Amino acid sequence: MPRSGGFTGELWSHITEIYAEILAHPFIRGLTDGSLDRGAFKFYIVQDALYLREYARALSICAAKAPEEQDIAMFNEHASGAIEVERELHRTFLKSFRMSQKAVNTTPMAPTNRAYTSYLLSVVYGRPFYEGLAAVLPCYWIYWEVGKALIRKGTPDTLYQRWIDTYGGEAFGQIVRAVLNLTDRVVADLNPGAREAMVEHFVTTSRYEWMFWDMGYRQEQWPV
Repeated sequence: MPRSGGFTGELWSHITEIYAEILAHPFIRGLTDGSLDRGAFKFYIVQDALYLREYARALSICAAKAPEEQDIAMFNEHASGAIEVERELHRTFLKSFRMSQKAVNTTPMAPTNRAYTSYLLSVVYGRPFYEGLAAVLPCYWIYWEVGKALIRKGTPDTLYQRWIDTYGGEAFGQIVRAVLNLTDRVVADLNPGAREAMVEHFVTTSRYEWMFWDMGYRQEQWPV
């Protein structure tokens, strides 16, 4: 288990099978062995850029609801700083694809992307802070674990290696640990019902993480 003990360890225990399915997904396996279709990766990067815009909004709302000043500062930094680092990576990829930012901005969100971001924003906006925290956590944590797992395996594709290095590196790990520590701290004062709500949101957005990679692999389009 990536994190033993504490509430975050309990959270991860609920998604071990989901995480195993993520690592086994052909999108992730294709990143590792270099067999992933470039068109699928391009589709994913564009959709992820659109996702990050909404994820930044979600983090900003978390900052507004955070219980302590240090937590407010942390989420504001993540919304403006960590997200910008990821966007810079996307800009690098978009240059490789010879695709303009305008083309990205005018690309419609795929169905799964729309559903995932709508769920995130509804939880962080309409529910207590701790529920929103549980909803945004998988995007941090699962990407870090996937990045670490893929770094250990390596890839012959330099473009895919650039993506892997970003999420499996120690700089991103420090960001994730801070959110995990906050989660364990916040939950100490919660009743069992509140903890159950956090588990539900954590599992739901973990499922959406699998669906997001599957969306990219299939280059998902609206059916009608």
